[in-house]
Amino acid sequence: MKQPESFVKAALLTWAGNLKRLNAIFNGMTDDEMLAEVAPGKNRAVYLLGHLTAVNDRMLPLLGFGDREFPQLDSIFITSPDKAVKDLPPIQELRAQWIVGNELLARHFSSLTPDQWLERHTQVSEEDFAKEPHRNKFSVLLSRTSHLAYHTGQLVLLKK
Repeated sequence: MKQPESFVKAALLTWAGNLKRLNAIFNGMTDDEMLAEVAPGKNRAVYLLGHLTAVNDRMLPLLGFGDREFPQLDSIFITSPDKAVKDLPPIQELRAQWIVGNELLARHFSSLTPDQWLERHTQVSEEDFAKEPHRNKFSVLLSRTSHLAYHTGQLVLLKK
């Protein structure tokens, strides 16, 4: 295996490992438990589920995979803090969207070659990319993987 392939494989395994941990947490919680705050005055698990679903959904156009599936989640889980929106989507709907979104990303991720991972993402111009080639799809994968891990750490606080 060549070095770029090895790096991509390691990053994708880390992404998948983070999703596996999050799935175990979310699947191990009842809908009532999803309404609990990770700490007093902090985000609830349901908010983090919606937030992570929306952030992952934003990866579709960012990585050139097409349109988003769930843009309606942004106003609730990206631009508004937890508890600012009174009527959240049903938890079962969020759980289903989480699964659909992650399956869609997995299919797209597996279709990219190591060289394609090093191509620019859609939010950087060709001119800027020529100056900063690290602003590529692979860097998006790495940053979003860290984002998953960060929120996994928050959710672990609910498992006493």
